[in-house]
Amino acid sequence: MSRSDFPGWHGTTIIGVKKDGQVVIAGDGQVSLGQTVIKGTARKVRRLSPGGFDIIAGFAGSTADAFTLLERLEAKLEATPGQLARASVELAKDWRTDKYLQKLEAMLIVTDGKELLVITGAGDVLEPENDVAAIGSGGNFALAAARAMMDSNRDAEAVARAAMAIAADICVYTNGNLTIETISS
Repeated sequence: MSRSDFPGWHGTTIIGVKKDGQVVIAGDGQVSLGQTVIKGTARKVRRLSPGGFDIIAGFAGSTADAFTLLERLEAKLEATPGQLARASVELAKDWRTDKYLQKLEAMLIVTDGKELLVITGAGDVLEPENDVAAIGSGGNFALAAARAMMDSNRDAEAVARAAMAIAADICVYTNGNLTIETISS
């Protein structure tokens, strides 16, 4: 079976919400292979502490690829302590130009409590508008739901939880088993 014939891994929705001095990254726990749920309790949101600085990262895509990217991000953060944007740009540059990294199939949402960034394999480091970012199979559903709630009196975690619940109701590759990490600015 060639790589193009392989049914592919699906099953991630990650959302980042920045509101009222808090940033929340939430991710569901579903991993699917084709039409089959392989695992429902995966942890796709992690807290990193390179050089004593707290960073939260959520990943969508291939798990092995995401862990490779998280390790590379940690190394970049250790080289540039407290500079999430700079470390993210350096990672994105490497990702785009390194022949090994170019084959990685994953995306990241990262935050240090001040910045909320999306890092892609196309060499992009994006700071989302409206303080909401979402990636993965149900990302567009979660993004739309969260943006609709940003003017409500809900805090960042409540917005993230509600948006993830809506995405799980719509996207067959997303479930309601959430991992949530919060950081304050």
